[in-house]
Amino acid sequence: MFTPMPAPHAESRPLPPYRALFAVDAKDFTGLPAVQHGPVSRLIPELVDQALERAGLHELRDSKRFPANTGDGVVFGFDPALLPFVLWPFLGVLDDVLGAYNRQCVGPRIRLRASVHVGPLPDADSPGDGNGTARNDTHRLLDSRPVKAILAASSEEVTHVVAIISQRVYEDAVVGAYTGLHPDRCVEVPATVEGTAFSQRAWLYVPSPSGNLLQAGVGPREEFTEQPDASAGQEKDPAAPSATRYSGNTQRVGEGAALMGNVGGDFTYTGSSTSYNGTNQHWGGGDNVAGDKRVGESGDRR
Repeated sequence: MFTPMPAPHAESRPLPPYRALFAVDAKDFTGLPAVQHGPVSRLIPELVDQALERAGLHELRDSKRFPANTGDGVVFGFDPALLPFVLWPFLGVLDDVLGAYNRQCVGPRIRLRASVHVGPLPDADSPGDGNGTARNDTHRLLDSRPVKAILAASSEEVTHVVAIISQRVYEDAVVGAYTGLHPDRCVEVPATVEGTAFSQRAWLYVPSPSGNLLQAGVGPREEFTEQPDASAGQEKDPAAPSATRYSGNTQRVGEGAALMGNVGGDFTYTGSSTSYNGTNQHWGGGDNVAGDKRVGESGDRR
Protein backbone atom coordinates (compact mmCIF):
# COMPACT_ATOMS: atom_id res chain seq x y z
CA MET A 1 0.00 0.00 0.00
CA PHE A 2 1.28 3.42 -0.94
CA THR A 3 1.74 6.09 1.71
CA PRO A 4 -0.66 8.98 1.09
CA MET A 5 1.13 12.04 -0.22
CA PRO A 6 0.26 15.11 1.91
CA ALA A 7 -0.96 18.10 -0.05
CA PRO A 8 0.93 21.32 0.77
CA HIS A 9 -1.10 23.95 2.62
CA ALA A 10 -4.26 21.81 2.54
CA GLU A 11 -4.40 21.54 6.33
CA SER A 12 -2.36 22.18 9.44
CA ARG A 13 -0.25 19.38 10.88
CA PRO A 14 2.30 19.10 13.71
CA LEU A 15 5.77 20.45 12.93
CA PRO A 16 8.43 17.70 13.02
CA PRO A 17 10.94 17.88 15.86
CA TYR A 18 14.00 20.08 15.39
CA ARG A 19 17.14 18.10 14.79
CA ALA A 20 20.70 19.32 14.46
CA LEU A 21 22.63 17.90 11.52
CA PHE A 22 26.30 17.19 10.97
CA ALA A 23 27.78 16.05 7.67
CA VAL A 24 31.26 15.57 6.24
CA ASP A 25 32.65 14.85 2.79
CA ALA A 26 36.19 13.80 1.96
CA LYS A 27 38.24 15.94 -0.40
CA ASP A 28 39.22 14.24 -3.70
CA PHE A 29 37.41 11.00 -2.84
CA THR A 30 36.36 10.37 -6.44
CA GLY A 31 39.98 10.75 -7.53
CA LEU A 32 41.08 7.77 -5.42
CA PRO A 33 41.66 4.39 -7.04
CA ALA A 34 38.50 2.28 -6.85
CA VAL A 35 40.18 -0.25 -4.57
CA GLN A 36 40.53 2.45 -1.87
CA HIS A 37 36.91 3.67 -1.93
CA GLY A 38 35.60 0.98 0.42
CA PRO A 39 38.34 1.30 3.07
CA VAL A 40 38.14 5.12 3.08
CA SER A 41 34.34 4.99 3.25
CA ARG A 42 34.59 2.80 6.37
CA LEU A 43 37.40 4.84 7.88
CA ILE A 44 35.66 8.24 7.89
CA PRO A 45 32.88 7.30 10.39
CA GLU A 46 35.51 5.64 12.58
CA LEU A 47 37.54 8.87 12.71
CA VAL A 48 34.41 10.95 13.38
CA ASP A 49 33.41 8.64 16.25
CA GLN A 50 36.94 8.78 17.65
CA ALA A 51 36.77 12.58 17.66
CA LEU A 52 33.31 12.57 19.29
CA GLU A 53 34.68 10.39 22.09
CA ARG A 54 37.77 12.54 22.62
CA ALA A 55 35.59 15.65 22.70
CA GLY A 56 33.51 14.13 25.48
CA LEU A 57 30.45 13.68 23.25
CA HIS A 58 29.83 10.04 24.18
CA GLU A 59 26.09 10.70 24.30
CA LEU A 60 26.04 11.98 20.73
CA ARG A 61 28.24 9.16 19.46
CA ASP A 62 25.80 6.60 20.83
CA SER A 63 22.53 8.35 19.95
CA LYS A 64 22.88 9.53 16.35
CA ARG A 65 19.59 9.92 14.53
CA PHE A 66 19.10 8.58 10.98
CA PRO A 67 22.87 8.15 10.39
CA ALA A 68 23.97 7.45 6.82
CA ASN A 69 27.25 6.66 5.11
CA THR A 70 27.34 8.71 1.90
CA GLY A 71 30.35 6.89 0.47
CA ASP A 72 32.70 9.84 0.71
CA GLY A 73 31.42 10.94 4.10
CA VAL A 74 28.75 10.63 6.76
CA VAL A 75 25.65 12.52 7.86
CA PHE A 76 23.57 12.19 11.01
CA GLY A 77 21.07 14.05 13.13
CA PHE A 78 21.34 14.73 16.84
CA ASP A 79 19.82 16.61 19.75
CA PRO A 80 20.15 20.38 19.09
CA ALA A 81 21.09 20.86 22.75
CA LEU A 82 24.51 19.43 21.82
CA LEU A 83 25.14 21.93 19.00
CA PRO A 84 27.41 24.17 21.13
CA PHE A 85 29.71 21.23 21.88
CA VAL A 86 29.84 20.13 18.25
CA LEU A 87 31.02 23.59 17.22
CA TRP A 88 33.53 23.71 20.09
CA PRO A 89 35.46 21.62 20.92
CA PHE A 90 34.43 18.81 18.53
CA LEU A 91 35.38 20.46 15.22
CA GLY A 92 38.85 21.25 16.56
CA VAL A 93 39.26 17.77 17.99
CA LEU A 94 38.21 16.26 14.65
CA ASP A 95 40.91 18.35 12.97
CA ASP A 96 43.44 17.00 15.47
CA VAL A 97 42.33 13.38 14.98
CA LEU A 98 42.63 13.72 11.21
CA GLY A 99 46.01 15.40 11.56
CA ALA A 100 47.32 12.57 13.73
CA TYR A 101 46.00 10.00 11.27
CA ASN A 102 47.41 11.81 8.23
CA ARG A 103 50.87 12.07 9.77
CA GLN A 104 51.17 8.32 10.24
CA CYS A 105 49.04 6.92 7.42
CA VAL A 106 50.49 5.10 4.44
CA GLY A 107 47.32 5.50 2.36
CA PRO A 108 45.49 8.60 1.13
CA ARG A 109 45.18 11.62 3.40
CA ILE A 110 41.71 12.22 4.83
CA ARG A 111 40.74 15.90 4.69
CA LEU A 112 37.12 16.80 5.31
CA ARG A 113 34.60 19.48 4.56
CA ALA A 114 32.02 19.67 7.36
CA SER A 115 28.63 21.35 7.61
CA VAL A 116 26.45 22.03 10.66
CA HIS A 117 22.76 22.93 10.40
CA VAL A 118 19.48 22.60 12.29
CA GLY A 119 15.81 22.41 11.33
CA PRO A 120 12.56 20.41 11.54
CA LEU A 121 12.87 16.83 10.29
CA PRO A 122 10.70 13.73 10.71
CA ASP A 123 12.17 11.43 13.36
CA ALA A 124 9.76 8.71 14.39
CA ASP A 125 11.86 5.58 13.75
CA SER A 126 10.12 5.23 10.41
CA PRO A 127 11.30 4.96 6.79
CA GLY A 128 12.03 8.40 5.42
CA ASP A 129 13.18 9.83 8.76
CA GLY A 130 15.66 12.67 8.43
CA ASN A 131 14.52 13.74 4.97
CA GLY A 132 13.46 17.32 4.44
CA THR A 133 14.65 20.80 3.56
CA ALA A 134 17.07 20.98 6.50
CA ARG A 135 18.76 17.76 5.33
CA ASN A 136 18.98 19.03 1.75
CA ASP A 137 20.45 22.35 2.87
CA THR A 138 23.05 20.56 5.01
CA HIS A 139 24.37 18.82 1.91
CA ARG A 140 24.18 22.00 -0.17
CA LEU A 141 26.27 23.83 2.42
CA LEU A 142 28.76 20.98 2.27
CA ASP A 143 29.00 21.32 -1.52
CA SER A 144 29.11 25.12 -1.58
CA ARG A 145 31.86 27.03 -3.33
CA PRO A 146 33.55 28.76 -0.34
CA VAL A 147 34.15 25.63 1.75
CA LYS A 148 35.51 23.74 -1.27
CA ALA A 149 37.75 26.64 -2.27
CA ILE A 150 39.31 27.12 1.15
CA LEU A 151 40.03 23.41 1.69
CA ALA A 152 41.56 23.22 -1.81
CA ALA A 153 43.75 26.27 -1.21
CA SER A 154 44.95 25.37 2.28
CA SER A 155 47.99 23.34 3.27
CA GLU A 156 47.35 19.59 3.41
CA GLU A 157 49.99 19.39 6.14
CA VAL A 158 48.15 21.77 8.47
CA THR A 159 44.46 22.15 7.58
CA HIS A 160 42.47 18.92 7.82
CA VAL A 161 38.94 20.27 8.38
CA VAL A 162 37.08 23.26 6.98
CA ALA A 163 33.59 23.72 8.45
CA ILE A 164 30.64 25.71 7.20
CA ILE A 165 27.99 26.70 9.74
CA SER A 166 24.46 27.68 8.75
CA GLN A 167 23.11 31.10 9.65
CA ARG A 168 20.54 29.57 12.01
CA VAL A 169 23.20 27.65 13.95
CA TYR A 170 25.48 30.67 13.99
CA GLU A 171 22.80 32.96 15.40
CA ASP A 172 21.51 30.51 18.00
CA ALA A 173 24.75 28.94 19.26
CA VAL A 174 27.59 31.32 18.35
CA VAL A 175 26.03 34.78 18.62
CA GLY A 176 23.96 33.50 21.53
CA ALA A 177 27.28 32.67 23.27
CA TYR A 178 26.27 29.11 24.13
CA THR A 179 29.42 27.71 22.52
CA GLY A 180 33.13 28.22 23.13
CA LEU A 181 33.49 29.15 19.45
CA HIS A 182 33.85 32.95 19.38
CA PRO A 183 32.17 34.88 16.54
CA ASP A 184 35.55 36.39 15.60
CA ARG A 185 36.72 32.92 14.59
CA CYS A 186 34.02 32.72 11.91
CA VAL A 187 33.89 34.43 8.53
CA GLU A 188 30.68 35.21 6.69
CA VAL A 189 30.33 33.68 3.21
CA PRO A 190 27.60 33.46 0.58
CA ALA A 191 27.09 29.70 0.24
CA THR A 192 26.26 28.92 -3.39
CA VAL A 193 26.41 25.67 -5.34
CA GLU A 194 27.31 25.64 -9.00
CA GLY A 195 24.37 24.69 -11.23
CA THR A 196 21.71 25.17 -8.53
CA ALA A 197 19.59 28.02 -7.22
CA PHE A 198 20.86 27.40 -3.70
CA SER A 199 22.16 30.55 -2.00
CA GLN A 200 22.36 31.12 1.74
CA ARG A 201 24.31 33.19 4.18
CA ALA A 202 26.70 30.98 6.15
CA TRP A 203 29.89 31.09 8.20
CA LEU A 204 33.27 29.41 7.70
CA TYR A 205 35.36 28.12 10.57
CA VAL A 206 38.85 26.66 10.05
CA PRO A 207 40.23 25.06 13.23
CA SER A 208 43.84 25.03 11.92
CA PRO A 209 44.36 27.78 9.33
CA SER A 210 47.31 27.76 6.96
CA GLY A 211 48.80 29.77 4.13
CA ASN A 212 49.01 33.42 3.29
CA LEU A 213 46.53 34.70 5.87
CA LEU A 214 48.85 33.45 8.58
CA GLN A 215 51.66 35.46 7.02
CA ALA A 216 49.32 38.44 6.92
CA GLY A 217 48.87 38.22 10.68
CA VAL A 218 45.71 36.14 11.09
CA GLY A 219 46.46 33.96 14.11
CA PRO A 220 45.82 30.26 14.51
CA ARG A 221 43.83 28.75 17.34
CA GLU A 222 44.70 29.69 20.86
CA GLU A 223 45.63 27.02 23.36
CA PHE A 224 42.60 24.81 23.83
CA THR A 225 40.78 25.12 27.14
CA GLU A 226 38.94 21.94 28.01
CA GLN A 227 35.18 22.30 27.75
CA PRO A 228 32.64 20.77 30.12
CA ASP A 229 31.89 17.17 29.20
CA ALA A 230 28.48 17.05 27.51
CA SER A 231 28.13 13.44 28.75
CA ALA A 232 28.14 14.16 32.46
CA GLY A 233 28.86 11.22 34.71
CA GLN A 234 31.00 9.30 32.24
CA GLU A 235 34.63 8.73 33.03
CA LYS A 236 37.25 10.05 30.66
CA ASP A 237 40.05 7.89 29.41
CA PRO A 238 43.22 9.24 31.05
CA ALA A 239 45.26 7.70 28.25
CA ALA A 240 43.40 9.56 25.51
CA PRO A 241 45.65 12.16 23.90
CA SER A 242 44.68 15.74 24.52
CA ALA A 243 43.83 18.03 21.64
CA THR A 244 46.76 20.07 20.39
CA ARG A 245 46.23 23.74 19.66
CA TYR A 246 48.49 26.38 18.21
CA SER A 247 49.15 29.86 19.51
CA GLY A 248 50.93 32.89 18.22
CA ASN A 249 51.69 33.90 14.65
CA THR A 250 54.99 32.12 14.06
CA GLN A 251 53.68 29.25 11.96
CA ARG A 252 54.74 29.40 8.30
CA VAL A 253 53.51 27.15 5.52
CA GLY A 254 53.61 27.13 1.74
CA GLU A 255 50.94 28.18 -0.69
CA GLY A 256 47.39 28.09 0.58
CA ALA A 257 44.83 30.10 2.41
CA ALA A 258 42.55 29.78 5.40
CA LEU A 259 40.04 32.04 7.08
CA MET A 260 39.94 32.63 10.79
CA GLY A 261 40.09 35.50 13.26
CA ASN A 262 39.44 39.16 12.47
CA VAL A 263 39.32 39.08 8.70
CA GLY A 264 37.75 42.13 7.13
CA GLY A 265 36.49 43.01 3.71
CA ASP A 266 36.76 40.82 0.63
CA PHE A 267 39.24 37.97 0.61
CA THR A 268 40.95 37.06 -2.65
CA TYR A 269 43.40 34.20 -2.97
CA THR A 270 45.66 34.58 -6.02
CA GLY A 271 48.52 32.19 -5.36
CA SER A 272 51.32 34.27 -3.89
CA SER A 273 49.54 37.20 -2.32
CA THR A 274 46.59 37.75 -0.05
CA SER A 275 44.57 40.91 0.26
CA TYR A 276 41.94 41.87 2.75
CA ASN A 277 40.55 45.21 3.88
CA GLY A 278 37.61 46.87 5.53
CA THR A 279 36.15 46.39 8.97
CA ASN A 280 33.42 43.78 8.60
CA GLN A 281 33.84 40.04 8.27
CA HIS A 282 32.74 39.14 4.77
CA TRP A 283 33.55 36.87 1.86
CA GLY A 284 33.56 38.57 -1.50
CA GLY A 285 31.46 37.73 -4.48
CA GLY A 286 33.58 34.81 -5.67
CA ASP A 287 36.18 32.33 -4.52
CA ASN A 288 39.29 33.04 -6.58
CA VAL A 289 41.65 30.14 -6.08
CA ALA A 290 44.70 29.71 -8.27
CA GLY A 291 46.61 26.48 -8.79
CA ASP A 292 45.55 23.04 -9.96
CA LYS A 293 42.12 23.22 -8.36
CA ARG A 294 39.29 25.10 -10.04
CA VAL A 295 36.10 25.22 -8.02
CA GLY A 296 32.89 25.27 -10.02
CA GLU A 297 34.31 24.07 -13.34
CA SER A 298 33.17 20.90 -15.02
CA GLY A 299 34.98 17.87 -13.71
CA ASP A 300 35.56 19.45 -10.30
CA ARG A 301 36.72 16.78 -7.90
CA ARG A 302 35.46 16.79 -4.38
